[in-house]
Amino acid sequence: MIEATFYEEKDFLRGFLIKGHSGYADEGSDIICASVSSAAYMAANTLTEIVSAKADINVEDGYLKLITKDSSKETQIILQGLRLHISTLAEDYSEYILCKEKTL
Repeated sequence: MIEATFYEEKDFLRGFLIKGHSGYADEGSDIICASVSSAAYMAANTLTEIVSAKADINVEDGYLKLITKDSSKETQIILQGLRLHISTLAEDYSEYILCKEKTL
């Protein structure tokens, strides 16, 4: 199962942790893992390379964690968009994705 945790501090999203594998299909054919991974990498790359938000990032196989102290409007929009996308996928594929929030 993929676990997606979105970190909040006060009224701001501070980042996310996405870990695990869905188990929906064999590696290379798993559309759920591909959807979640693609969205997470797009958000991380947009935050760091386009918006220039400072962020701590840790990437390993089946693991992507990003935490930022940037509370700009652009950063919040990107993180909110990712959370909406992942939570919608979790509703559609609840056996394979768990989406939750955690306060820092």
